[in-house]
Amino acid sequence: MPDDFLFVDREEAALLLSKRLTGYRGSDAVVFAVPRGGVPIGAVVARELDLPLEVVLVKKLGHPVNPEFAIGSVSLRNVRIERISPDISREFIRQETERLQQELKRRHQLFTSGRKLIPVKNRRIILVDDGIATGSTLLAAAADLRESGASEIVVAVPVAPPGAAGMFRKICDDYIVLYEPRDFGGVGQFYADFRQVTDEEVVDTLKSYWNRAKVPS
Repeated sequence: MPDDFLFVDREEAALLLSKRLTGYRGSDAVVFAVPRGGVPIGAVVARELDLPLEVVLVKKLGHPVNPEFAIGSVSLRNVRIERISPDISREFIRQETERLQQELKRRHQLFTSGRKLIPVKNRRIILVDDGIATGSTLLAAAADLRESGASEIVVAVPVAPPGAAGMFRKICDDYIVLYEPRDFGGVGQFYADFRQVTDEEVVDTLKSYWNRAKVPS
């Protein structure tokens, strides 16, 4: 792609991404999307490949002094601690884990109306987002899915900085990206329309997809 390439919007990016994933069409894979911006991508990919759609909810566990510095991550299924030091107490980790999991439960209830998560164990997973910036959220999501028993994880995104490939190929079975611009400044830079996705849009998109999946073809 040329250096000045722009995706029209998330739908166009998802359609192009789906073409790179046709080998999974109608398989036993599950598309997992990262809210919020990854959900419109995931819905199109899942539709084009005739696959189930799920969301993966992960929150960063920040350092007590500098919350922007991640020491781990928390999901509905697991807690991962990547960095520990004497100034981080077990009590802090326990309290923060409890707080973050309560927030994740709230978001899961909001997005899915309490619908049970699709089982991950022994499933092939296509993990999608609208792009990669630092990669921390997707890395945490991939690790969570792996620890939950996923047999194969494919990370698929429309755009990412060239350096992301090295990180993801270490932990995933496949890494697919459409565009790796050298002048990467942020995901939104490469979309003509990168409007913010609201919680309401996530809920509507998920409900619409799940209702469609229930209708016999």
